[in-house]
Amino acid sequence: MYLNCHTYYSLRYGTFSEIELLELAKNNDIHTLALTDINNTSACLNFIRKAKDYDIHPVIGIDFRNGPKQVYVGLAKNNAGFQELNEFLSHHSENKLDLPELAPQFDNCYIIYPFERVLQLEKENFSEHEFIGISIEELRKLRFSKLKTFESKLVILQTVTIRSKKDFNAHRLLRAIDKNTLLSKLDKVEECRLTDKMSSLKDIQEAFTDFPHIIENTNRLLSNCQIEFDFGADRKSQNLKLYTDSTENDYALLEKLCQENLHKRYSCPDDIVLARLKTELDTIKSLDFVAFFLINYDIVSYANSKGYFHVGRGSGANSIVAYIIGITDVDPIELDLYFERFINPFRASPPDFDIDFSWKDRDDVTDYIFKRFPNTALLATYNTFKYRAVVRELGKVFGLPKEEIDKLSKGNYRASDLDDISSLVLRYGKLIEGFPNHLSVHSAGILILENPVHYYSATDMPPKGFPTVQFDMIIAEDVGVFKFDILGQRGLAKIKEALEIIAENRPDEPPIDITNVEAFKKDKNINNLLKSGGAIGAYYVESPAMRGLMQKLQTQDYLGLVAASSIIRPGVSGSGMKDEFIKRHRYPEHRKNAHPILMKIMPETYGVMVYQEDVLKVANQFADLTLGEADVLRRGMSGKFRSRTEFIAVEEKFISNCRKKKFSDNLIFEVWDQIKSFAGYAFAKGHSASYAVESYQSLFLKCYYPLEFMTAVLNNGGGFYSVEHYLHEAQKQGAEICLPCINTSEHQNKLVGTSIYLGFGYLKNLETYTCQRLLTDRGLHGAYSSLDDFIDRVTISIEQLTILIRVDAFRFTKQTKTELLWQAIFKLNANGTNSQQAKLFKIKHKGFKLPKLNNNWVENAYDEMELLGFPLCNYFSLIKEEMKNGVLASQMKDFIDEEILIYGSLVTTRFNKTSQGKLMRLSTFIDVNGDYFDAVHFTDVVDKYPVNGLGVYACFGKITDRFDFYSMNIVWSNKLTILSDPRNN
Repeated sequence: MYLNCHTYYSLRYGTFSEIELLELAKNNDIHTLALTDINNTSACLNFIRKAKDYDIHPVIGIDFRNGPKQVYVGLAKNNAGFQELNEFLSHHSENKLDLPELAPQFDNCYIIYPFERVLQLEKENFSEHEFIGISIEELRKLRFSKLKTFESKLVILQTVTIRSKKDFNAHRLLRAIDKNTLLSKLDKVEECRLTDKMSSLKDIQEAFTDFPHIIENTNRLLSNCQIEFDFGADRKSQNLKLYTDSTENDYALLEKLCQENLHKRYSCPDDIVLARLKTELDTIKSLDFVAFFLINYDIVSYANSKGYFHVGRGSGANSIVAYIIGITDVDPIELDLYFERFINPFRASPPDFDIDFSWKDRDDVTDYIFKRFPNTALLATYNTFKYRAVVRELGKVFGLPKEEIDKLSKGNYRASDLDDISSLVLRYGKLIEGFPNHLSVHSAGILILENPVHYYSATDMPPKGFPTVQFDMIIAEDVGVFKFDILGQRGLAKIKEALEIIAENRPDEPPIDITNVEAFKKDKNINNLLKSGGAIGAYYVESPAMRGLMQKLQTQDYLGLVAASSIIRPGVSGSGMKDEFIKRHRYPEHRKNAHPILMKIMPETYGVMVYQEDVLKVANQFADLTLGEADVLRRGMSGKFRSRTEFIAVEEKFISNCRKKKFSDNLIFEVWDQIKSFAGYAFAKGHSASYAVESYQSLFLKCYYPLEFMTAVLNNGGGFYSVEHYLHEAQKQGAEICLPCINTSEHQNKLVGTSIYLGFGYLKNLETYTCQRLLTDRGLHGAYSSLDDFIDRVTISIEQLTILIRVDAFRFTKQTKTELLWQAIFKLNANGTNSQQAKLFKIKHKGFKLPKLNNNWVENAYDEMELLGFPLCNYFSLIKEEMKNGVLASQMKDFIDEEILIYGSLVTTRFNKTSQGKLMRLSTFIDVNGDYFDAVHFTDVVDKYPVNGLGVYACFGKITDRFDFYSMNIVWSNKLTILSDPRNN
C-alpha cells in the first residue's frame, strides 16, 4: 500500500532507519512496502536484505525531487529497472542537472506523478508505466477533479517520512540545519506534512473504501515489482569474474606468472615452498578468486612500469602466490604465515589486499584502474551527525548565542540551570546523533564489478572526480561486492624522494637497491636504531608509543619488529597481554606462565595472542572449532561483522567445547577475554610484516643517508611530529638549518651539502604567485645580485617583499634586515606595488645614507615564529626564568621511584582515556641536551596543570621503570616564560 517511504538516508529529511521502517510496517500489518529515499539509494540493498526477517515483500525506487519539490516517484519492476533508475539519477546528480518535469520512457520501471503535479502540468496522456499518486488528504479533491476519470491510472501515494510529532520536530530541525536557517524562518515548502506517516492496513483500506479500484491498482503495481539480490552465505561474488576471456585462461596465466617469478623469490625452491604454492593455487582456483589476484597483479604491474613504489599488505600478505608475483614483499615461508588466515575453504570473501602507494602516485594509479577496468566506482562511507557537532547546529537553528552553544556542546553546564530551549537542543541532539549527515568517499575502497555499477546503486561525483556508489563497505560485502584497497601514504614518498636526493647529491655513488631488505634486516647499525629509539622519521616506528615499546622489548631484528607492530595495537594492549609478552620476551623464566596448549599453538609469541590468525589458531586447536566457525570469530573481531546471532552461537560453542575438554572456567574465560579484546584492532601477521619491510627501508636511509632522508621527510609532510621537531632531528644528524634564501631555496626544502635550506612553502603569508615569479625569473636569468636587482626583476608588493626581508632571505647582501626594509619602502612605487609592466630600460635606483641599524637575535626569533611558525634557535635559549636543580633525561634511571625536576621542551602531547573513561595526557619532551623523556599527566593533575603549546616546561614528578624504559608521572608542571620581543619594550 505504501509506494513512497523515506528513511534517514533521505539526508537531513528522513527521521529513522530502514530497519525501523520495516518494524513500523510489520506493526501496521503491511506486507509489501516500497522504499524510495529522496535522490538516494543508500538503504536499498540492506532494506532488501532485512525485509525477509519481517516477512515483508520489498520494493525499491527513488523519490525524485528538485530541491523540496517532488517531481515523480520511480519504482523498479525488477533489477533492470533499478539499474535504469540509478542511471537516470546519477546522470543528473553527477552533472548537477535539474531533473526534467516529465520522466523518460523507462522499460522496467513505474513512474508515479503526485496528484498536484499532474494538475499543474495539465498532463492528460499517460504511458503504460505511468500512474497518478493520490494521498488520503487529496481524496476530497479527487471527487471534483477530472483526474477521477483516469481510473486505471490512480494509485495510493501516501508518503511516509515521520512516525510521530517528535519525528516531525526532528524533521523540521534537520531541514533547518540543511538550509542553514533559523527554525522560525524555515519555509513551509521545505517541510513534510504532519500527515506523512504510516497508518495501519485496515485504516488505509477504510480511507479508500469509495475507491476500490485505487486499492486494486496499487496492489497490482506492487505485486509486479520483484527484485532479487543474494546476501550472506548464499551470495556470489559480484566482482569482475574474468581477467582474460575464460576461467581456464585466467588460471593458466596465474600459474604461468608463478612459474616465471618463482626463482626470483626462491633461488632454490624446496618441497615446502612448492607444496605451499600448489595448495594455494588449488584453493584460489576452487574458490574462484583467480581474477581477484590477477587484477591486483595488473595494478601493481602498472605501478612498477611507472616507477611507483608500493607496499602490499592485509591478510593477502600471508599468501605465497601474492609474494611470488610481486603483489607483496613478505615471504610467508620465512615468517611461517598461517595459510588459513589468508584463505580457507570456508571463506566466502577474497583475501584483503591493502596496496599502499605514495600519496603523490595514488591518484594516477586510481585513474589507471578506472580506465583499465569497466564497471568501476569508489566505495562510499557515511558521515554521521556527531553529538557535539549536532548540538552546535541545533543551537544555531534555535538562535542561541555563541557562548550558550559553546557551553552546551562542551558539556559545561548543570541540567538544573538550563532553560527550555537549551533542554530541547540537548534532547534532539541525542535523537539526531548517529543519523547520516552526508555521503563521503571511503578512504581506500575501489569496486571493480562484473555488472554495471548502476545495477547496485546510483552514483555521485565527489571532488575526487570518480563516480562513487551510495552504499558502504558493510553493505557491499553483504551483497558480494568486495573492494580493492588502494591507499596513499607519505612513507613511500619519503623513501622515493630520499633516493632521488641521494642520486642528485652523490652522483658518483652506485644506485641504491632499496628492495634489498634481507641485507637491511641483518644490519646491526639499522637494528640499533630500533632498540635505542632512534627511528624518528621512519614509517610506522617513530611514534613515542612505538619507540618506547621497542626500547622495552629491546627490538633488534625483523621478527621482533613484526611482533611490535601488532603488539602496539589496542587489542593486545587492552587485554593486558602486551606486558605479559614483554616479560616473556625479555625474561625467559616467565615463559613457564603460558598454558602448555597455548604455548604449543603459538611458540613464537610465547603463548600470547598477538596476530589476527592467532584467533583462528586458538579457536581451531584450543576450542576444536572448525575453520569456518573460527573465521566467524575472526570476522566478528574485525568490526565488519553483521550477524550477531551467528557470532553468539560460535561463542557458546567455544565455551562448550572447552568445557568438554575439561578446561577450567578460569582458563576458558581468560582465553575468551583475550579473543574479545582483539575486536577491530588486531593485525594479520603478514600485514605487520609488510609494515616492517617498509620500516626497514626507511631505517636504512635514516642510518646511512640521514640528511637526505630527513629532507625527504620534511618535504612529504613529516609524520607523527611537527616540522620543528624534524628540523631538530636533522640538526642532531649533523645538518645546518638555513632560513629561506632567494638565491638557493625552492618551494620545498633543499639539501646543499650538509645544509638544509628551508622552502618558501613554510612562509605562511607568502603568496603562491610571488613564489612562482621569484623562482621562474631566477631559473631563467640566474641569481639575484642585490635587493635592487630583485625589485627590477620580480613584480612584488611591499607586503610580500617585507615577508622575504624579515625572514632574512636577502642575507647574501650583508645588510641588516632593518636597513633592507627601509630601502624597500623607499624604492618601491608610492602605491606600495612594483609596476606590472616590464621596464624597457633598467632604472637607476637612488642610494640612501642610513644610520647603523642592527638586529637583535631575539627579534629574529620572533620574526621566525611569526613567519614560519617556529624559531630556528633552541627554545631553551629563549627562556627568561632561571632553571635550577634540573636533572637530565639520561639520569632518570638513577632516580627510580623518586620525585625529580626535569626541564623539557615539548615535542608532542595527546589525550588518552583511562578504562573508566577519564582523560589523561601523554607527553614527550626533549631536555636541554636534546634527549627524549616521556611524561604522564594522570587524571588527578591533567586539568590542574595544562599543557599550553610548544615551549619549555618545568616537569616535576615520580620516575617509573617499565622494562628499563623510564618515564615520569607528573606531580606538577608549568610552562616557563620566554624573553619578550625587544621591539615591544
